[in-house]
Amino acid sequence: MVKIQVVNRGHQQLPAYATAQSAGMDLRANLAEPIVLHPLERRLIPTGLHIALPEGYEAQVRPRSGLALKHGLTVLNSPGTIDADYRGEIGVVLVNLSQDDFVVNDGERIAQLVIARYEQAALVTVETLDETERGEGGYGHTGVK
Repeated sequence: MVKIQVVNRGHQQLPAYATAQSAGMDLRANLAEPIVLHPLERRLIPTGLHIALPEGYEAQVRPRSGLALKHGLTVLNSPGTIDADYRGEIGVVLVNLSQDDFVVNDGERIAQLVIARYEQAALVTVETLDETERGEGGYGHTGVK
């Protein structure tokens, strides 16, 4: 288990895994007063959390499925990437894709935080690429069945 340093400048509890095999921890809104998200409106919702990730790790901010299904709320830049060298507050860019206003209350679980390993790549310029069965087929080239 990787250890993540966290500074909580908000008043919410720290994110935690809901079950033993959960991939994401719930992020909570850290608000002085509720925020109303009107249809198609997007807002940066503060969490009060600052983290220091070890080198080779990123944190991904992802939507919560219940908010998406029941209320049409999602994380606009999903997944939002938090780099290992970022020390600012974690914010969640929420967008309301429904036709109804949605009130974000203080302490509401608004997104998930997933910690993931990554590798940086070295790009190498070449003249051609190896051939594959797929080739240049993309965006639905395999059909719907």
